[in-house]
Amino acid sequence: MFTSLRKYKGTAPKLGAKVYIDEACVLVGDIELGDDASVWPMVAARGDVNHIRIGKRTSIQDGTVLHVTRKTPAKPEGHPLLIGDDVTIGHKAMLHGCTVGNRVLIGMGAIILDGAVVSDDVILGAGSLVPPGKVLESGYLYVGSPVKQARPLTEAELAFLPQSALNYVILKDEYLAENQQA
Repeated sequence: MFTSLRKYKGTAPKLGAKVYIDEACVLVGDIELGDDASVWPMVAARGDVNHIRIGKRTSIQDGTVLHVTRKTPAKPEGHPLLIGDDVTIGHKAMLHGCTVGNRVLIGMGAIILDGAVVSDDVILGAGSLVPPGKVLESGYLYVGSPVKQARPLTEAELAFLPQSALNYVILKDEYLAENQQA
């Protein structure tokens, strides 16, 4: 059904229940997606030299690039890409060998580099750059290039984070229903 899923060295992407993968994206190698995740047009995700894990109800928006860093003698684990549950990743973001917690909103065009950690309950502003190894503390808005902590999130923003993920679960369900009728 999904021609956009490709094996690398015998390992193919694994999908949880009710996952939506757009035909116009490419997922290669050691990638696992949790239940109700969605991957939209023109996403490129390569789990070739390390692995990618994407949590439940997480949405990867159009044009996003997901990649990893190779394991080496100096860094035996390399840098896999780990994305938690209820994460909304905006259009044209780039995530490379980083860790993203749960209930995170990553703005359009944001870049997160090797070894960076975005803790739970964070909003990362559009166009922000998270340098290698930087840790973003839970409960804050971060903006800029390089990123800086701007302010604590409001109660309304914290409540919006799981709602944002749910909005994309609803949308991907509509896409799945439409494709079943075609």
